[in-house]
Amino acid sequence: MSTGTAALTRQWTIWVPLVAVVALAVAWGRDLPGFAVALVALCLAGAVLAAVHHAEVIAHRVGEPFGSLVLAVAVTIIEVALIVTLMADGGTKYSALARDTVFAAVMITCNGIVGISLLVGAVRRRVAVFNAEGSGTALSAVAALAALTLVLPTFTTSRPGREFSGPQLTFAAIASICLYGLFVAVQTVRHRDYFLPVTQEGTIQDSGGHAPPPGRVAALWSLALLLVALIAVVGNAKAISPTLETGVEAAGLPHAVVGVIIALLVLLPETLAAVRAARRDRVQTSLNLALGSAMASIGLTIPAIALASVWLTGPLLLGLDATHMVLLVLTVLVGALTIVPGRATLMQGGIHLAVFAAFVFLAISP
Repeated sequence: MSTGTAALTRQWTIWVPLVAVVALAVAWGRDLPGFAVALVALCLAGAVLAAVHHAEVIAHRVGEPFGSLVLAVAVTIIEVALIVTLMADGGTKYSALARDTVFAAVMITCNGIVGISLLVGAVRRRVAVFNAEGSGTALSAVAALAALTLVLPTFTTSRPGREFSGPQLTFAAIASICLYGLFVAVQTVRHRDYFLPVTQEGTIQDSGGHAPPPGRVAALWSLALLLVALIAVVGNAKAISPTLETGVEAAGLPHAVVGVIIALLVLLPETLAAVRAARRDRVQTSLNLALGSAMASIGLTIPAIALASVWLTGPLLLGLDATHMVLLVLTVLVGALTIVPGRATLMQGGIHLAVFAAFVFLAISP
């Protein structure tokens, strides 16, 4: 074993994800007492921190925007697997799970993560600077995907309620995967420079930083451990969800609050990674993480659910209600006004966080 690999194995970031996976295996499918829930939550927090570390190692190795793409896609694939599993096991109980999860991810990323990243960047440098071309492209893709998959089902007439017919769902799935694939090609190949961090003067920063990038073996170790950590994050979030659900019901809160809490836990790695990037004056990286995660959540979840609907029973509710559509429209409008100048102050960050707070409050008090 090389010196770099040996050093990696001595770090806590290799042991914590493994311990978290063991905790997941022990806790999965069981009713947990209070102390066990606390231990699982502790493992969950450790797995989140480990995931952020390994994502940053990979990002340093491959550079932007590939590093942000790796974390966003990895989290989304595991999240999609969790959604499909729950829908297969729960029947009609989880008929709106895909819609609720995707919409919560859009609100958390486009308002919560974007808002706090802009706030951190503006506090540090008075003005947070990013590339309007790249961020605008990402936001327009998020808006189009959200409208095609979450808004249209409310207004189509082929099926009663907020459902797509079979052909409509097929079209939405194909459109989603094509738009997401086109964005990835633009982001990583044709217009990669649009998604690189910029300085206060508007020039592109180097993506490597001052430290030398990790070696290939260390990067592969980090990729494997990132996947393990993300499995632990999503799985342990699911493991403690019955306790959360019981607490929510005891408090008399709507059932949708559980979905918001789970989405917040699952998206913690992106949130921490985005805040760290903003603290290093790399706000564009933060926006890549936020908008890329929103896009991956829609562009990968809807095709997966469309494919799974072949054997899933019960209705598949995708259409948003009026309150959520207002929040989605507000998010797109505010996002566009924030991104167009390529520069943001504390005010823009505060506005996004206010919209996010409204989403959370209305989930608690609809």
